[in-house]
Amino acid sequence: MNWKPFIVGAAIGLIGGYTVKEVISKKINVSPEKVLERVKNQFKQHGQISGSWIHMEAKPFEKEQLSYNVYKGGISKQENGTQKQFEFIADASTGTIIDIYPLSM
Repeated sequence: MNWKPFIVGAAIGLIGGYTVKEVISKKINVSPEKVLERVKNQFKQHGQISGSWIHMEAKPFEKEQLSYNVYKGGISKQENGTQKQFEFIADASTGTIIDIYPLSM
């Protein structure tokens, strides 16, 4: 039996397995479009949305001694006949809304 092809095949299998494990174990962010859609769906339950935006790149953020990579964005909506604007911060890895606050006009 020729051992050389077996050893080469086993080495390729180990390297390939390790590479796949590393790729799978890296955290993959939720797309910013999906995060914005979730936020808009929450706001739509309480009135009509007139505009929205989101930064496409996740940034580091810290709240109450916890660190996150987050997307920041905003929503404009009609509330009691006036235009209101809100900014939000959402966790990039899960899409969970961390904070929403109104902007002063």
